[in-house]
Amino acid sequence: MIASTPSLTIALHHPHAEEYARLIGQRFPQVRTIVAPDVRRLEACISEVDAILAFQFPAAQFDMANKLRWFQSTGAGVDSFFPVCDRAAHVTVTNARGIHGELIADYVMAGATMLHWDFRRFLREQAEQKWNFRAVTPLAEMTLGVIGLGSIGATIARRAKSAGMRVVGSKRNVAEVIEGVDQLFGPNELDKLLPVCDFVVLAVPSTSDTVGLIGATELSRMRPSAFLINIARGTVIKEAELIDALQSAKIAGALLDVFEREPLPQESPLWTLPNVIVTPHTSGTPTDYTKRFFDIFAENIERYLAGQPLKNVVDVRRGY
Repeated sequence: MIASTPSLTIALHHPHAEEYARLIGQRFPQVRTIVAPDVRRLEACISEVDAILAFQFPAAQFDMANKLRWFQSTGAGVDSFFPVCDRAAHVTVTNARGIHGELIADYVMAGATMLHWDFRRFLREQAEQKWNFRAVTPLAEMTLGVIGLGSIGATIARRAKSAGMRVVGSKRNVAEVIEGVDQLFGPNELDKLLPVCDFVVLAVPSTSDTVGLIGATELSRMRPSAFLINIARGTVIKEAELIDALQSAKIAGALLDVFEREPLPQESPLWTLPNVIVTPHTSGTPTDYTKRFFDIFAENIERYLAGQPLKNVVDVRRGY
């Protein structure tokens, strides 16, 4: 637990550090903020801060953070904290859970439609002024599977169900009812889930259990007509094995917002494969992200100052 104290010093290790400092100063004049968007400035102040706000936790500087008690991530994933978690039981980790779900659901449903209708082909044919008519099966007659039914995955499931789709999903606790999910599978039942899906959406957090979750074996269990959508982390997929499956038509295609290396290297075949849509890790970033995030962060500052439990606490042992 974080001790009740009227004092709070926060290092803002973020590209928008100046904006966050302004917002905090307006609402919490008693809180000290240190603008530290780069490593040099962070290292100069880290020994005196109680909290760090950042998208990626500065693990390399952790041993210098003598007073640190709270890390507030500006994103949903906190895998950047994992390298120090064995030494950081005294640090409370919170994330931005709740911001991303609706926008990512927009992305998934739009992407599923584009893949299913093969809009890349339509655009190529438009550029070539070709009039090629074809019929398409309605999405409402198809099955979408969500692997990882946390806040984001559950939102995707509800949206797919509202489109009339059959929705299946995978999560640890299969006894928990998730709105819009017709059938639940346990985390060790991907061999049963994958073959029944027309679309497979990866929405799991990045943990030791999910690194390399989808490889050649799992891809071989998908239908040749099925599509893979990844809005989780690039490390969830064995990328070389996915490329092989896409090139050899073992699956129909993929929508990928995250990758093993980001930015995606120019030499990656994923850029030019005709059955792939690549986006730059943008699916969960609404235009008013700073405001949405600050609403969560401000509530947590209030709770910290009052000695109350923080919102969106992450169990770093589980990774979410």
